[in-house]
Amino acid sequence: MSLGPAYNRLWLATALSNLGDGIRAGALPLLAISITSDPILVSGVAVAGQSPWLMFGLFAGAVVDRYDRRRLTVLVDVTRVLLLLILVVGLALGVAGIALVYAVAFACGVGETLRDTATATLLPPLVSDADLDRANGGLVNAEVAGNEMVGPQVGAYLFGVAMVLPFAVNGGALAVAAALIFSLPNVFAPKAAPPAGKGRIWADTRAGLRWLARQRRLRTLVILGGTFTLLDSAWFPILALYVGQVLGLPGWAYGTLLAAGAVGGLAGGFFAARVTRLIGSTAALTGCLGCAAAGQLMLALTTSVPVAVAGLVITSGAFGVWAVAARTLRQRLTPPELLGRVSSAWMTIVMGAVPLGAGLGGLIASGWGLTAPILVGVPLLAISGLVCYLTFRGRDEPA
Repeated sequence: MSLGPAYNRLWLATALSNLGDGIRAGALPLLAISITSDPILVSGVAVAGQSPWLMFGLFAGAVVDRYDRRRLTVLVDVTRVLLLLILVVGLALGVAGIALVYAVAFACGVGETLRDTATATLLPPLVSDADLDRANGGLVNAEVAGNEMVGPQVGAYLFGVAMVLPFAVNGGALAVAAALIFSLPNVFAPKAAPPAGKGRIWADTRAGLRWLARQRRLRTLVILGGTFTLLDSAWFPILALYVGQVLGLPGWAYGTLLAAGAVGGLAGGFFAARVTRLIGSTAALTGCLGCAAAGQLMLALTTSVPVAVAGLVITSGAFGVWAVAARTLRQRLTPPELLGRVSSAWMTIVMGAVPLGAGLGGLIASGWGLTAPILVGVPLLAISGLVCYLTFRGRDEPA
């Protein structure tokens, strides 16, 4: 059953925007390599693109809650189109240096914090509460497919065809996405006019964080989401080493296992609404953490390829269901006027957990072996599942 033309436009805009982000993410490192061979400067491109979340992520929610979310999203996308146009012109004229690459990566990253936060608030007014989980499933899969599966590969391929091509395609995708967002119904304005003064952004941010700290269920959900991401990030970056040294497979098999995990994640996002409607959000969220623990235990204790593939599919599928169920519950438990700040707090914690988990996982693996970061997450995920059950049991209905 269709969720309506407005949702369809939002879904297409989300898919195009995230596809463009993935294309840019795949092409920027290659562009940096073509300019400099210094590994520090090359790795700095990723830092420039990701650091805005840690620097401005919390403030993005206050900005989103103060202004018309539809117009803000359009403004951010149009600004990023102009930035990419500058980069394309610089490349065409042969004057683009590493400083321009850094500037574009950082500025687009700042825009991404605002856009992703705003996008998380656009859905609830467009669909009924009963359809929120199904609608979120479609958006989550569009984000994952564009940002992680399709986009980076397309970006790398387009860069091989012509250096300017991936950035031109990224800009074109964002322009179409902006037009689609602008065509949405005008139902995203704040209830009251924003107070004057830039200092209010910090005051609004603190007010949102204080409110979130007082909400036991939401606070727990945010902490569990960060924990889940951290534990997943602890072992995923060393999967290539695991495939070769633990499973004894050739290098090409790494891509095959990544594809298997991606299929599991997309399946989880697709079936998340059915799962939560069948067993309830409490059981679904608790089950995700339990299944992730079981999947990681399979990965840690086996050298069998089929068992490892099954474990990877289970963990990725659990993460996919969690992403949809947790986002839906967050939207239902948060007042509309605070949804931007709660969403930005959530995403800032998740984005910060990724490099932290990767760093901890690397240290654990170097000291105790490649399976250690996988195994250490098993009891922590089990404990998280127990905390989740005790926090949400008997309270599946929205507050």
